[in-house]
Amino acid sequence: MNDSPLPYRPCAGIMLLNRAGQVFVGQRIDTTLEAWQMPQGGIDPGEDAETAALRELGEETGIAPDKVALIAAAPHELHYDLPDELIGKVWKGKYRGQTQRWFLYRFLGEDSDINIATAHEEFRAWRWIAPADLPRLIVPFKRTLYEQVLAAFADRLD
Repeated sequence: MNDSPLPYRPCAGIMLLNRAGQVFVGQRIDTTLEAWQMPQGGIDPGEDAETAALRELGEETGIAPDKVALIAAAPHELHYDLPDELIGKVWKGKYRGQTQRWFLYRFLGEDSDINIATAHEEFRAWRWIAPADLPRLIVPFKRTLYEQVLAAFADRLD
């Protein structure tokens, strides 16, 4: 953990499973790295974590709330620290990393219900992957977090 005096940004994320037990990931548009991630983002003031997660899912993927069903919520918050070179540069320099609440959802729709060309695009591409592939596709500083998300939902993954 870094020694930054900055707080953690409150966030929420969704691990979205399709009928084949694969996980949705999007390739971030704001980096040249091969950075893939699950839908996630900040919790607005007065918003609960699950509402934030569903809002972020819609904002990042175009998936409507009626196209998903809750399977489980992670039993506790998870967190990660930004690498030193990013502290003070992302999120207007206000945070040292994120605390996140994670939710596991089943995707009830069809691939045609996914549209990453949203009003505030975050992904340049998307795909379904095996859950075990998540840690190797994520940016290194989030790898442990994604391993913890997988562990939290291990008994629910096909």
